[in-house]
Amino acid sequence: MSFVPTLLFAASDTLISLSAIDIAIIAIYFVAVLAIGFYLKGMAESGEDFFLAGREMTAWIAGLSFLSANLGSLELMGWAAASYQYGILAAHWYWIGAIPAMLFLGVVMMPFYYISKTHSVPGYLQLRFGEGTRGLSAVTFAFMTVLMSGINMYSMALVMKVVLGWDINFSIWVSSLTVAIYVALGGLRSAIFNEVLQFVLIWLGALLIPILGLIEAGGWTNLQAQIQQRWQGQDYTHLWSTMGSFTDNPMGIHWTGIVLGLGWVISFGYWTTDFLVVQRVLAAKDLRAAKMAPIIGAAFKMLVPFIVILPGLLALAVLPMTLTGEAEALATGGHSYNEVLPLMLARYCGPGLLGLGITALIAGFMSGMAGNVSAFATVWTYDIYRAFMKKDASDRHYVSMGRWCTIVGVLISIGTAYLVMQFLSIMDYVQALFSFFIAPLFGTVILGMLWKRATPAGGFWGLLIGTVSSIGMWAWVKADPSALRYIALSPNAQDMAENMYRALWSWIICVVVTVAVSYATRPLPEGKLTGLVYGCTEIPSEGNLKLVERPIFWAIVVAVILAALNIYFW
Repeated sequence: MSFVPTLLFAASDTLISLSAIDIAIIAIYFVAVLAIGFYLKGMAESGEDFFLAGREMTAWIAGLSFLSANLGSLELMGWAAASYQYGILAAHWYWIGAIPAMLFLGVVMMPFYYISKTHSVPGYLQLRFGEGTRGLSAVTFAFMTVLMSGINMYSMALVMKVVLGWDINFSIWVSSLTVAIYVALGGLRSAIFNEVLQFVLIWLGALLIPILGLIEAGGWTNLQAQIQQRWQGQDYTHLWSTMGSFTDNPMGIHWTGIVLGLGWVISFGYWTTDFLVVQRVLAAKDLRAAKMAPIIGAAFKMLVPFIVILPGLLALAVLPMTLTGEAEALATGGHSYNEVLPLMLARYCGPGLLGLGITALIAGFMSGMAGNVSAFATVWTYDIYRAFMKKDASDRHYVSMGRWCTIVGVLISIGTAYLVMQFLSIMDYVQALFSFFIAPLFGTVILGMLWKRATPAGGFWGLLIGTVSSIGMWAWVKADPSALRYIALSPNAQDMAENMYRALWSWIICVVVTVAVSYATRPLPEGKLTGLVYGCTEIPSEGNLKLVERPIFWAIVVAVILAALNIYFW
């Protein structure tokens, strides 16, 4: 049996009390994000402006927004908790589970998304495989997006309740209506500019914990020693050396699950096909900016573990703990590893700094929420409403529908926030959603881009059967827990490991079905694949650019640094 460290805190109304200056900082933030929305309203009158920010964003703005859209409550709270539960293994979700996919998106896939001038990932699938595949991917994406947005809302409201004693309903409605206003007013442009602001605030607020925490611990080497001394029998501070066996690490996972399930299927699926993040890159002003944006995002993504994973590791060394498993979950009224980040914030920050830290948390929550809502509005308007309900309306009509859809999407997300309250393990729940919808979608998109023999029928049936198979495997394990030994290759696997392997199997099923059906059906003529598939598309040359101006050069630099980090923390 493996033990999960749990914080020894008695239930109380609040963990933190804010001073007047802290409250003022939070209030100024809310005023600022609304002001940005009102200011940009006049720049979001056309569909191109509202849904794709006019395709005017520089590589830096698009790249920071690309990353910030992912820096929501799940990142800040969820992975800080996961690092307290699983140790430094949680950093895999940032390094092997993000960087290669982001570089691949920038160097290999962005030319096709950008050259095709699509508004969305389902829009690309319509061009490549037809309306059936576009409709299926749009509906599943819209469903996943509102669920994810609800998770962001619930997570923020829960933190505000536990940390500050705020009413959970008040927190949900105030934050969600603020996001609804500024996204409905300024569209994607407003979301992007607010995400860049939120990115800066997150770093300013969250950096306080690792800096002050490492000073208290006496540096990284001393921190490792303290953790090993307190938690003998479990290795929380090595990234790869414990993954030769399912039983040697806190996650109960083998390196094949991390490399193939996470590093290949889930991460490539999320970062290259999840429209929530791809939409930000599509707003770039030209192809080079679109290719550089994910690479810039990848460089900053490598640093995120220092503000998200490190607080959880510090908690293993400096906070009171006990070996009682997961009994003190949030639902019991106690404080568990789910509150690691606010507890560390309370430990290190005084008046003013505390307000900045709480504002960073709120900014992260609202950033993730806005990303989901703006992506939902685009996919609903272009890939469901215009494609299947009203094909010949004016551009102004679609912008109006996008604005109303933003409001409706927020209201639906509020409903899902209350639904999410029924689940105790939010991060495992989110990874399960990714394995249902993102993993098979990646199989469909990657075959569509790289294999011109893939047919419309192959794309549709591969995506459908891959999605159904993933949900079926999840239901099988829920009905018969012994099935875990077949799905995750080990009866000792934890929920997170099961998600990794289920994603891998659903991707394989999607690819096999797509290939089999494609060989049994007639392919499209190559003339219809121009701009959509390798071998049928002329990619603009970068030979006229200096070496340091080429995206591939910076992608290699980021890859080398990534390899060095993995070796150092091996």
